[in-house]
Amino acid sequence: MRKAVKFLHTLGSCGLIGGLLAYIVMIATTPTDPPQAYAGMRANISAVCTYVLLPSHGVTLVSGLLSMSVHRPFQELRWVWVKALFGIAVFKATTTIQSTAASIAAIAGRVAAGQPDAEALAAALTREWQMLALIPFLFIGNVVLGIWRPALKWPGRAKTAG
Repeated sequence: MRKAVKFLHTLGSCGLIGGLLAYIVMIATTPTDPPQAYAGMRANISAVCTYVLLPSHGVTLVSGLLSMSVHRPFQELRWVWVKALFGIAVFKATTTIQSTAASIAAIAGRVAAGQPDAEALAAALTREWQMLALIPFLFIGNVVLGIWRPALKWPGRAKTAG
């Protein structure tokens, strides 16, 4: 059971990182003119969020929490709890980026139809870049905690002799 949960966790993490990289590559190569091409690419970015990023993160988060419950020693390790908190923060950031991508796709669709909405698009793009700046740090922090597995001892706390 433990190996299956670890496999799911690793597979979900790969999908999450791959989805984020696809998102970034698509943003970097998105044509801004004509508006119809921009709207089409933004619809594709939204689809990557909906069908790759969010489900991958769901698998990663659930399998990570499940591994804590299946492997009892994990419940007593501080790094595991910090990793779980990071996972929840990543989930919040992932859902935010998914909703932002959907919002930008809708705005781009309206612009392509001839309804300019520059202010809403600028605000959504700012939100998108803020999340894209934050998410890699959360991903890297989670991976580092999973590999390094620090003791995370409380500073200044001495062990009592027994």
